[in-house]
Amino acid sequence: MLLVIPSIEIKNGKCARRVQSNGGIAFSDDPVEMAKLWRKENAKTLHVTDVDGALQGHPINFKIIKQMVETVDIPIELGGGMRTYRDVELALENGIFRAVIGTMLIENPDEAKRTIDKFGASKIVLGIDTKNYRVAIKGGEEDSGLTPVSAALNAKQLGFRRLLYTNVLTDGITRKPNFEAIKLLAEKTQMRITASGGISGLEDLLKLQELEPLGIDSAIIGRALYENKFSCQGLWRLCEAGDFPYTAKV
Repeated sequence: MLLVIPSIEIKNGKCARRVQSNGGIAFSDDPVEMAKLWRKENAKTLHVTDVDGALQGHPINFKIIKQMVETVDIPIELGGGMRTYRDVELALENGIFRAVIGTMLIENPDEAKRTIDKFGASKIVLGIDTKNYRVAIKGGEEDSGLTPVSAALNAKQLGFRRLLYTNVLTDGITRKPNFEAIKLLAEKTQMRITASGGISGLEDLLKLQELEPLGIDSAIIGRALYENKFSCQGLWRLCEAGDFPYTAKV
């Protein structure tokens, strides 16, 4: 069974997306409150992206992210702007469960190896964002010139065992996961993979789960969860509003 991981993107200190309630009223754009919501809806872990950090090259919203760590009792994975050993060290020292790095591996593989050697493969994940079949770095703003498979194999040689892969197909109207690319990456690298991007509902999730024997064991979902695309979310919102005894605690 795939682990479903809600995504929280932080920009200018606020959530880039807000959950719509049953009445159509938007939930708080406070990242700490959003973390509490997903925890109450029984999320087992969260993926947080420091969008400003990814674009500026160093963590920007860390004070807020630390508050999130201190508020909920589930692991938080963090990506966005961690391009030095010290950035990763600071995140892990302050309770981040797992750090996602991408640009560091491409631009400074020695620093990436130092990081993985120190903290281990369970704490450091390679993040691969793909555009036009190439790995994009620096918040998606620059083409690295590497294919996802070559970047992943380079990372594997350094000791990486898990990667977070984002590659979305679009026809101008719809967005969906690139299932063939995910399958190819899993077959070529034999690494554990978290898939991200374009999952629009249960059908996509079930199709992704068919790839689980290849090493795809988790999925990060953002927009679909925020827009209530899963039928179970109506029940979640009732639990949230009524604070029922079986609602998870924060």
